[in-house]
Amino acid sequence: MEKLFSKLDLGDYVKGFHSFLAREKPLFLEGDVGVHYRLIAELERYEGIKPLPLMIALETPLAHLSKMGTLRLHEIFAFVQMVNYISYLKSILRENALNEWVEKIIIPPEISDICGYFDEKGELKSSVDEQFALIAQNLKSVKEEMNNSLRRMISTEKIALYLVDKQIHYINNQEALLLRGGFNHVLKGSVIGRSSAGFFYVVPESLAKLVSRESELIDKKEELVYKYAKKISSIFTKHVKFLGYLNKEFDRFDAYYARVAYAKSKGMAFVLPTKGTQIKLSDFAHPALIHPKPIAIDFSKQVLMITGVNAGGKTMLLKSILSAALLAKYLLPMRIDPTRSIIGSFKELFAILDDPQNVKNDISTFAGRMSEFSKLFAKKNALVGVDEIELGTDADEAANLFKVMIEKLLDKEMKIVITTHHKRLASMLATHPQVELLAAIYDEKSERPTYGFLKGTIGKSYAFETALRYGIPGGVIAEARTLYGEDKEKLNDLIQKNIDLELQMRQTHETLNEKLHEVEKLKESLRGEKERVAVEFESAYSKLSKEFHEAIGEAKKAIKATDPKESHRLLNTANALRAQSQKAIPAPTKEPLHVNDTIKYGSSKGVIKSIKKEEAMIECDGITLRVPLSSLKRSGNPLPPKKKSVSIFKETPNGSVILDLHGLRADEAIERLDKFLSDALINGFDEVLVYHGIGTGKLAYAVRTFLSTYPSLISYGDAPINMGGFGATLIKL
Repeated sequence: MEKLFSKLDLGDYVKGFHSFLAREKPLFLEGDVGVHYRLIAELERYEGIKPLPLMIALETPLAHLSKMGTLRLHEIFAFVQMVNYISYLKSILRENALNEWVEKIIIPPEISDICGYFDEKGELKSSVDEQFALIAQNLKSVKEEMNNSLRRMISTEKIALYLVDKQIHYINNQEALLLRGGFNHVLKGSVIGRSSAGFFYVVPESLAKLVSRESELIDKKEELVYKYAKKISSIFTKHVKFLGYLNKEFDRFDAYYARVAYAKSKGMAFVLPTKGTQIKLSDFAHPALIHPKPIAIDFSKQVLMITGVNAGGKTMLLKSILSAALLAKYLLPMRIDPTRSIIGSFKELFAILDDPQNVKNDISTFAGRMSEFSKLFAKKNALVGVDEIELGTDADEAANLFKVMIEKLLDKEMKIVITTHHKRLASMLATHPQVELLAAIYDEKSERPTYGFLKGTIGKSYAFETALRYGIPGGVIAEARTLYGEDKEKLNDLIQKNIDLELQMRQTHETLNEKLHEVEKLKESLRGEKERVAVEFESAYSKLSKEFHEAIGEAKKAIKATDPKESHRLLNTANALRAQSQKAIPAPTKEPLHVNDTIKYGSSKGVIKSIKKEEAMIECDGITLRVPLSSLKRSGNPLPPKKKSVSIFKETPNGSVILDLHGLRADEAIERLDKFLSDALINGFDEVLVYHGIGTGKLAYAVRTFLSTYPSLISYGDAPINMGGFGATLIKL
């Protein structure tokens, strides 16, 4: 697996990840990948968790414990560090899954007590045994006496002549002086080392008693340490299964923490592999690139064939697709938009990228490639990347061979990414329903690759332009072009025109989409404004009506004391004025409601599911209700867009959907068919019909041959009987 990471230029990425681990471990996480992903996602929400302590591997100490062996103090302390860190996690992890996981680790009281024996440096505390405190005090006293004795010697006049410096040096755990040669005339002592300049590190003989005393104290301390190591090891032996479980869970959290810390340090995200083999990348950047151009690609079919300009990013795109799948498989973070990306699950990944030829393996380039391909026929559900597939053999033979091999591998549920300059292989596979073409784009104005890609077409290699850009003389290029031939150059020109047309259509499509979006926003705004005005009108109308009735009431009270005939006359006049006002202010008209309209029912919003006479079936907050149509109001939200349907019988002033080729020669028919299809694409037709008749079959054969290589074609076939049958071809664009 390390070789695969290296092939995909992920070596530095892996080194960076390992720097966040407490100890080395495999990259793969055993167990349910969904559970791992949820725990990592929860851990990402925490800030300020202290890093795990650097840790030695404990498989060997665990084996010793299983055989009732005695561990060394630093091995015991490693277990103590793990217990302390798990206890720390118990105190801070409050998220559901993380808390549930860490609470399952029940630490035995005996193990917890042992953790109190050690200080932060891994030494047994003096409080564990009084003898530790006494030994430490005596060692300190001996050290001070040795230092004082050496300093007195340094100030002695005789010795000062031989001193290199006036410092006390600590060599091989002993205090010593650094002296020049001949010192033995003035000082007796033992040489314990030499400096790079040839001077001598000397322990004076007068310190021998102190050195001996220090050695005795150290031996006593080691005996006492061994006594406690043996005691602790016997307790550990009783809990060896727990310690093995703890070691495994510590490694598991270490793997989580390293992933999260690495992701936060580089601004990366995680993608959970999904069922199936679809790969959809949004804003993915390969970790090896310093200033990458983010990749956006939808690789839903089984084969992605990338053609086009040299140094245009084909190989890096291939490596990026495989890298994204590999990182997702190991739940490693990457620079990507995880909300808009989908990465499938693959049992294995293969990268056929390098030239296998070298002196050691005694194999040719093509033979090496065949050896690598032969292994694939025994695999299933694998993702394969092949760079420069035609490498090492005759191009025409390779085209036929690789076409057959690729089709056989598709039967084994393989997903394959291919880069090639082989136009013949690309054209042979172009009509396969599971093959997607992608061309690296070249900017002819700036004479540079754009590192962008265009779907559904075959790209030019631009070998002559690239050679010229890198310093090959223009005369050489001109001669090569002549040798290459006008016919092949015309083919390249046609390919370029197709690419230009596709780019222009894409740009037009994006512009129209933007304008359509603006229109939809305006429609929504006007709909909301209309509703607001209607509400205001109803409110004002109600207010005026209320005021009118109040005025009538007051008028009735005021005229009770007046002449009855005059009262009736005034009331009749007021009612007549009211009727006139109602005619002058027309009631607001309601727009009729339809199925799937978004409506308001009281204070709730819902959707109309069906309408029957004056009643409607609506769905509000997950509940289906039957209510009167009159009780519903349209919401301000826009109606769902309706799909346009294009009929093959519909014609526009700018183009036709039917072409009749009867009586034409094959070359004339193909020329007219090419223009007809271009016009149909520009006019946005989904289906067109071509009449060619049956006759000798030559014209039908020419039409079908041309269609099999047409880049913007979805499918073609015989027309229905009522539309010409075998004498016509129905084309879907």
